Amino acid sequence: MGQPILEIKDLVVQYVVDKTAVEAVNGISLSLQEGDTLGLVGETGAGKTTTALSVMGLVPNPPGKIISGEILLAGEDLLKKTNKEMRKIRGKEIAMIFQDPMTSLNPVITVGDQIREVIELHEKISKAEAEKKAREMLELVGITGERYDEYPHQFSGGMKQRVIIAIALACNPKVLIADEPTTALDVTIQAQVLDMMRKLKETYGTAMILITHDLGVVAEVCSNVAIMYAGEIVEKGTLADIYNNPSHPYTIGLFRSIPDLDEEAERLHVIPGMMPDPANLPDGCNFCDRCPYADDRCQKQPPIVNLSETHQVQCWRLLDGKEGE
Repeated sequence: MGQPILEIKDLVVQYVVDKTAVEAVNGISLSLQEGDTLGLVGETGAGKTTTALSVMGLVPNPPGKIISGEILLAGEDLLKKTNKEMRKIRGKEIAMIFQDPMTSLNPVITVGDQIREVIELHEKISKAEAEKKAREMLELVGITGERYDEYPHQFSGGMKQRVIIAIALACNPKVLIADEPTTALDVTIQAQVLDMMRKLKETYGTAMILITHDLGVVAEVCSNVAIMYAGEIVEKGTLADIYNNPSHPYTIGLFRSIPDLDEEAERLHVIPGMMPDPANLPDGCNFCDRCPYADDRCQKQPPIVNLSETHQVQCWRLLDGKEGE
């Protein structure tokens, strides 16, 4: 394995609200190789979007603050960049597809001009050349270039998401972060968008972080997976590692919650309880109160156990060799 294109080291992010520190991200570490797709999975409030905003330099301050850590893009620490330097990097080197396509586009600017604006900002080309490339980007995502002069309200949800993807890929970024890009779409359009993103990623060789809570989407698109819970990465590995040998109790619970078409069941399996209050996290394992395997050791911070060269789990139980139960 060569040098990762993106590396996150011991990232800690907090939001301070009414003098109370909300611990959103607690010392996570991730790496992304060129051309790979990393699935970042977890329930609402796990810290996935905050991690993405940290990479983009868009954590709202106040109330958000990056306390410590490093975010290395091709070896350069983004956390040491000024706002002016980050504006040159965003869109050019690293781009993001935001969660809701309905609110991510400016309603009073044509979709074509919104794509052209990004190209003009980062590439030294004329307005006419930028417009030509913007039309080509529309065609690339399956929208005829003739719709360049139309406004966002004239497009369906799926079409708006395609426009957002065109904007994100307009300058061929090295890294693309997709924050739940298919959540607001129906199943048919979701499949089309995922297929298109996969083809575009292969065409441009872009590395991608896919943020989602849908394990089916991860299986279809990703090469590596990180499971996030209460601001921590509790398990990470290759797609085969996670799907063939889920080992953290939270990961096991997620997979058990998926309906099995071969079995008749009156109720779906659920993980009992709620995620802990991020303003008052426990001293030990954050999953302890919901875990069926918890014991006295779980009152202390669990160790990171290497099950293989690619598979890591943060859990006391794994020291006993009981993974996969």
